Amino acid sequence: MSTLLIQGGRSLNGRVDVEGNKNAALPLMAACLLTDQPCVLTNVPRIADVEVMARLLLDLGAEVEGIGSTTLRIECREVSSHEPDRALVGRLRGSVLLLGPLLARRGAAHVAPPGGDFPARRTIRTHIEALTAMGAHMVEGAGHCLEAPNGLAPASIYLDEASVTGTETALLAAAAAPGVSEIRHAACEPHVVELCQFLKGMGVGITGEGSHTIRVEGGMRLSGAEKRLDGDYIEAGSWAVVGAITGGEVDIGGTRPVDMEVVASVLRKMRVECRQDGDVFSVRRSTLVGAGRITTGLWPGFPSDLVSLVTVLATQADGATLVHDWLYELRLFALEQLSGMGADLFLCDPHRIIVTGPRKLRGKSLDSRDIRSGMALIAAALAAEGQSRVEPLETVERGYSRLVERLQALGADVSKV
Repeated sequence: MSTLLIQGGRSLNGRVDVEGNKNAALPLMAACLLTDQPCVLTNVPRIADVEVMARLLLDLGAEVEGIGSTTLRIECREVSSHEPDRALVGRLRGSVLLLGPLLARRGAAHVAPPGGDFPARRTIRTHIEALTAMGAHMVEGAGHCLEAPNGLAPASIYLDEASVTGTETALLAAAAAPGVSEIRHAACEPHVVELCQFLKGMGVGITGEGSHTIRVEGGMRLSGAEKRLDGDYIEAGSWAVVGAITGGEVDIGGTRPVDMEVVASVLRKMRVECRQDGDVFSVRRSTLVGAGRITTGLWPGFPSDLVSLVTVLATQADGATLVHDWLYELRLFALEQLSGMGADLFLCDPHRIIVTGPRKLRGKSLDSRDIRSGMALIAAALAAEGQSRVEPLETVERGYSRLVERLQALGADVSKV
């Protein structure tokens, strides 16, 4: 276990470039199991979660080249098992995305309960219901055990929630089901669209991506495909908060303007001076003001993955901000640690928190309980007076590539021990 030591109080300045979206990389890697032809993914984020998914594919018989780099070449000529390594599955929420491809290639998928953030609170009921609608059935066994000995069948599916990974699971299964499937109440996030684009490159007929109704014509023999991942707007938003909370000026390259609109909208409510110039999103030194109310929403609403970071930013804003994350409660619970740093917080309930600022923060030992709240606590420590310790650093590194190196490049006084 590693600890990040942070000496706060420095203004961070400079440029960082984001890599591909973590939430696109994992489903695209799972999609490579659908074909026996080679696939190539570029601009892949060099993060721990991607490495775990790559190890899972290796365990299932795939050939994976380029682990640890931004280019992965994946070839699944044979899928040797329908039961991925339980220990690896237990480290990665995205391992649930293997269910559909394994049912397609092996007729069975026995997957241990997936790990990652909030495993006890995030069920995969929506995923299972989509797969059973396409002909899979549950069998006895430890974890999630499904079989489809006669193959998957097309279906008309209404998802009971617009789950991103639930939509991706349905897409991966529908790509292998001969005929036309329709997925309604589908998620619209950019990484869902990226999966659709990749599947279309493999030969799947898809219409409606980016809307709540997606039609999939599947069952054909799929070819290999190549895809360059779009820049990660969640990571970009994180670096924007780091710049704003430290009173610095940061340029973030590799972003897409259409993705950054939702980030910029909330930052501007807090009077953060920011602008988009081509693929560079810039934050300039600003006097922060409380936003009044920030509420997460389904895309293109404000993403839950950034709620922890804007909550921390609100501690340095003049006035009160009510942050309402209706989707996940544990992120806000993790931020209670800020009270020990001097923040003025009132946790109304598991989904709502009121932050009143500005308050001077003091260094403290902090517990990174999930990727996003862990990065938010790092941002708080960078703005605080004195030294902070954030651990385990590995939690945050699951979603942020070369984190220590890039913080140091911006002028942060940090070290990994």
